[in-house]
Amino acid sequence: MSSNPEDRRKQRSLDPLVALHYQLAQTKTHSAVDAIVLADASGVVVAGAGSWVICEELAAYAPLFEHDDVPARVATLRAECEVRSVTANGQPMLVCAMGKSSARAQAAEQASHGVARILETAL
Repeated sequence: MSSNPEDRRKQRSLDPLVALHYQLAQTKTHSAVDAIVLADASGVVVAGAGSWVICEELAAYAPLFEHDDVPARVATLRAECEVRSVTANGQPMLVCAMGKSSARAQAAEQASHGVARILETAL
């Protein structure tokens, strides 16, 4: 735990993957989204919070969300998600939040800032 009284984090880790999980889990809890995932550009889960099956599906489809000509399942899923691009050490990544439209944009934005901070200090 942090000795800084202004630090709101309750859990922390020096391991970047654990820290990413804590960040996403905290964001998921506070925003009430169904799932939130960090995926690499090829659609592989880096870290996630929520049902693992949903996280894997979001990660796999997130790189396709930017395309117009996509299968119906991808278009349906895209309508339920918010995606933010994050770059870490020159590597593009995607934060994808799924849930109520009122919560997912804020969750994706909050998580993308936290992910960028964690990856900047880890790399």
